Amino acid sequence: VARTASRPLAAGDISTFQSFIFLGGQLSLALCVLLCLNYYSIVLGAASLSLVITYPLMKRITYWPQLVLGLTFNWGALLGWSAIKGSCEWSVCLPLYFAGVMWTLVYDTIYAHQDKRDDIIIGVKSTALQFKEDTKQWLSGFSLAMLLSLCVAGMNCNQTLPYYSAVAAIGTHLAHQIYTLDIDKPEDCWKKFASNRTVGVLLFTGIVLGNL
Repeated sequence: VARTASRPLAAGDISTFQSFIFLGGQLSLALCVLLCLNYYSIVLGAASLSLVITYPLMKRITYWPQLVLGLTFNWGALLGWSAIKGSCEWSVCLPLYFAGVMWTLVYDTIYAHQDKRDDIIIGVKSTALQFKEDTKQWLSGFSLAMLLSLCVAGMNCNQTLPYYSAVAAIGTHLAHQIYTLDIDKPEDCWKKFASNRTVGVLLFTGIVLGNL
């Protein structure tokens, strides 16, 4: 893929062996952090390893690797809650987790459109190739599911007006993002992908202000 050809491993700046050493260091640090948590959270964290291991293989197997990424990447919604509370309150954690998965499907599908031409050549699959010209419709559906799930999570943990105001602002941002997206321009896909940091800031701010 042309866009990633200059990355250290792809460019040959580091060896595969060196990358494994670096990975081992990161995993060791992660294990140290995990072992500081309660037993419930340790088991929950260990349960995510199957997703972590299988995700890199998904682009060769399915057109939905972004879904597997979402399931993996948003595990922290469950782990963060259990680390503080001692266990998961599923009426809150599951809709929050689902909202995160839907959000990942939005931004990583946009991200995947940057590389779709190279992906076709090398045989890599993605939701960008699956949805094609229907991408905006799918992104709209994922966004709606995300917003509804955030509302359910908020209602189940007694969130207040600032939280729901943030959810409304997120909906406005996503609507503009999807409406103005040009899936055939890699630079615009990157711009829209990067703009999802605003979604994160809005949600974080809403949660904080909603709990003051």
